[in-house]
Amino acid sequence: MSQRVILHYSPHGRPAPEVVRLYAAERDFPVVDASGEEDLAARVGRAYPAALVLDASPDAEVALRVCAAIKGEAFTSVVPVIMYLACNGGGDDAAAVALEAGADEVLGYALSERECELRLRMALRRAERDVSVHPTTLLPGTVQIERDIAERLRSGEKFAVCYADLDHFKEFNDRYGYNNGDRVILILSRILRDVVRAHSQGSFVGHIGGDDFIFNAPLAEFRSCCEEVISVFSELIPLHYAEEDQRRGFFVGKDRRGEEYEVPLMTLSIGVVTNEHRSFVHTAQISELATEMKAYAKTFSGSIYVVDRRHGGPWDPAAPGEEDNRTDAGSQGS
Repeated sequence: MSQRVILHYSPHGRPAPEVVRLYAAERDFPVVDASGEEDLAARVGRAYPAALVLDASPDAEVALRVCAAIKGEAFTSVVPVIMYLACNGGGDDAAAVALEAGADEVLGYALSERECELRLRMALRRAERDVSVHPTTLLPGTVQIERDIAERLRSGEKFAVCYADLDHFKEFNDRYGYNNGDRVILILSRILRDVVRAHSQGSFVGHIGGDDFIFNAPLAEFRSCCEEVISVFSELIPLHYAEEDQRRGFFVGKDRRGEEYEVPLMTLSIGVVTNEHRSFVHTAQISELATEMKAYAKTFSGSIYVVDRRHGGPWDPAAPGEEDNRTDAGSQGS
């Protein structure tokens, strides 16, 4: 995994403030200057920086627009944004305007170097604590996952919670080693992030831990997300096996008693819960059903997503989870 950086952008071509450069040097964070708004957006979208530092000195319009765009998108809102005022100007409320745009902290020209350093350090510490970004994938963790679901419940929108889990991952880890296992986890996270983001800007992707992921999408968009995630997964993951294992479609493993058995190549199971036919009042209700649907999806062979189409209240166990759509080995089926 590449080293995290502090991304800096000044529309006026100024270098990053000295306090930022000193802070970054002490923590071995390279400071990378974005060449423009497009370059900045590409860098943030490609890999979450440790922080984004923006020059909000007059004219601050560009910095405010960039900050609002970063904080307004679920995929990038976890990035802490630090604005700084390199000179006097912009009025007494310049800092307030920056905070209103979504900045996590503002460093002012009138503040002491020590106070600026403390503000910067605390802003990054808050981001790590509150968002609980996973260290391998840099995706938001359980705190932010629950927050996103809760916000969708409050908004009254129709949406889907999709719980994705790898099948036969432990056996892969045992055969190929934890380093290759971590690589597979990272690749799956990028598939989810890139595919879901491409199909639905209003969606959210989070990492529960291990090989468990959640993505939340508007009701009208979750199917296309699931289908392409499985399609891309089915193309890329076999490449991480030895050629012989790829050709056979399995490898020979041993159980706890030392007996040999065939272990299929990894597949992806996605359990989906929606509020299309149900009403929910708490995130725990959705979490419980999503876990149930994920377990149900894993009873099928191949990569698949299954959707809970039961009607009634959130605790109505009248019918088992119903298979809605199935994608097996990258091809659509029913």
